Amino acid sequence: MKKESQTKMQPETETRRKTNVSTEKETQTDYRKLEKALRVKGNVLHVLIYLLLAFWALIVLFPFYWMVLTSVKSYSSYNGEYVPSFFTLSPTLQNYADAFTSVSLGQYLINTLIFTVITTALMLAVIVLAAFAFARLEFKGKNFAFTLFLSLMMIPTELVVITNFTTITNLGWRNTFIGLILPSVTSVFYIYLLRENFAQIPDELYYAAKVDGTPDLRYLRKVMIPICRPTLITIVILKVIECWNSYVWPRLITDDPDYYLVSNGIQEIRENGFGRENIPAMMAAVVVISIPLILLFLIFRRKIMEGVARGGTKG
Repeated sequence: MKKESQTKMQPETETRRKTNVSTEKETQTDYRKLEKALRVKGNVLHVLIYLLLAFWALIVLFPFYWMVLTSVKSYSSYNGEYVPSFFTLSPTLQNYADAFTSVSLGQYLINTLIFTVITTALMLAVIVLAAFAFARLEFKGKNFAFTLFLSLMMIPTELVVITNFTTITNLGWRNTFIGLILPSVTSVFYIYLLRENFAQIPDELYYAAKVDGTPDLRYLRKVMIPICRPTLITIVILKVIECWNSYVWPRLITDDPDYYLVSNGIQEIRENGFGRENIPAMMAAVVVISIPLILLFLIFRRKIMEGVARGGTKG
């Protein structure tokens, strides 16, 4: 009986094993099909994303391409085009030579460089000390003072322009670098951003430094500034861009071309330089002015992203 039952069970076991193997193969086949379908779907999605990014990049970069293209066209070639062309067969650099010889573009660049370097250096000193005081020092009314300080961000810049203009004029600082620089040596937003970074540094480091007798300024210089270097680099780059593109305040406080910056120097070039019709020469001047900021961003773009990401991270 046992042999007969074993003989009967063997075909059943073999059949069951074959059924399991067949089921596993079907399952593996289904997984492969699903994996292949997901891979194809992912590739199609990536292609669509890259096409969209390429299209958007084309829209963003086209104005700059058109500016550069126009700057290398001669005046006669540009005016002779009834239909704008997207390329030129006879490029010229004469417009760039005119930008430095026909107008004071070199002087505008030097003025802007002086204004940018001094303003950024003074602002960096002010915001570092202010952010350190709000983040690490303890004094009566600190939270209320910081809240009141943040409320200044709600006031539009245009509302204080007239006050600043009256103050600078009464002090006799019109058409001077002091008048240009002084209203721009602080920023509530940068103080807030840096204060949040300083607040992320563990308190234990500060207490250990105080036990060792380290002064506050030395702790700031040796510990806090190196840790928050990415954010400081970001602030410096953003401030440089802000100073380089500054237009309203320099236009108000200066009417002497010897103190013009590149932003309002462009207006002077347009009115008293090349003339309103010489668009290629105007574009050449704009390209020269734009190149420093473009190079600055391309070189430090990783630092900018790193600093902004660090500023938005808590803990």
